Amino acid sequence: MSTYKDVLRTLTKGALATQEEMLEVGHKKGSLTIGIPKELTYQENRIALVPDDAALLINHGHKVVVEANAGKNAHFEDTDFSEAGCQITPSSHEVFKADVILKVTPPVTNEIELMHPGQTLISALQLTSQPKDFLKYLMEKKINAIAFDSLRDVAGIFPVIRSMSEIVGGTSISIAEEYLSNVHNGPGLVMGGVSGIAPTEVVILGAGTVGEFAARAAIGRGAIVKIFDNSISRLRRLQIMLATRIFTSTIRPRVLSRHLKTADVAIGAIRAEEGITPMVVTEQMVSDMKVGSVIVDVSIDQGGCFETSHVTNHSEPVFRKHGVTHYCVPNIASRVSRTASIAFSNIFTPVLQKAGDLGGFENLIKNDMYLRNGVYLYKGILTNKYLGETYNIPYNDIELLIMNNQ
Repeated sequence: MSTYKDVLRTLTKGALATQEEMLEVGHKKGSLTIGIPKELTYQENRIALVPDDAALLINHGHKVVVEANAGKNAHFEDTDFSEAGCQITPSSHEVFKADVILKVTPPVTNEIELMHPGQTLISALQLTSQPKDFLKYLMEKKINAIAFDSLRDVAGIFPVIRSMSEIVGGTSISIAEEYLSNVHNGPGLVMGGVSGIAPTEVVILGAGTVGEFAARAAIGRGAIVKIFDNSISRLRRLQIMLATRIFTSTIRPRVLSRHLKTADVAIGAIRAEEGITPMVVTEQMVSDMKVGSVIVDVSIDQGGCFETSHVTNHSEPVFRKHGVTHYCVPNIASRVSRTASIAFSNIFTPVLQKAGDLGGFENLIKNDMYLRNGVYLYKGILTNKYLGETYNIPYNDIELLIMNNQ
């Protein structure tokens, strides 16, 4: 017959052994359904979420619905997404049932018709290329709309613009190098770095991120680089970032004209805070450039900074005027669509995770002041002052709207 001590010994035997640690499972406040439609804008090859990050979101309890062939132009197949756990659908109607629509370009009219109240749209804004009543169509749907090109991070930087600008800056030099070669009936030049042969000269207009990364790429190839900008602080910052002394100047017509005459490449990388880029290079300056020289007008999406520029596309990217090759494609990043897609996905994935942790985008908008910088519609109400004044539409301060909805 077992004694009390025998029973006690049996019950405590396992408790005294080494136990497997029990980790606390975090409480998931909300799961999102994220829709990734196929981009309909002409020659837009990027996608806003790549399979690896889609898998990460799905592992956190979210659902990702991808329209068939949405990633094809960025070289991501439907099987890549399905293996990551995404639902693949041939129907855009199914995609637009999602809580969150994540796109590169703004929705077209047919897509807006599929949207529903309470939904959140994350895309570029690009109002200059949208129909006249684009904003009103979105407002009628009573959605939250976030322009990702206006998002700020804790450092006050626009992460999407920064990332795309880094890509475009380096790519602009690759493009220029291509059109200097014989491949496209160029003058047959290499950028530089060849002993005994004078390097090419590259003039860069703008000392922002595009200018910085264009300069890095050109210097790396052995070219002589000259940078023009009307901000002394930006020019000084660029000298520090490049860790080398290069030619810099404010934009003075006579000085700029003189250096364009000897340039083999001119990169237009001036950005306007709002509205249209200032045109700083006249047609006369272009006509004085060397025959066979190359202009890459990165600023063309805001109007361009060369008087001779006009918009081109990836199928017919260049034209010649006064013997100078002009490359004026607005979405240069689509030329390297896989890299650009990964860059987008790196930025959006943490935002989506945070929205899920807080129970949805409305809570994220209320709690994240940096995200609010990109919000231009809140429950269908216009919250962007610049858009309201430009298009004569009533707008409200988003801070007041949030306070009233708490």
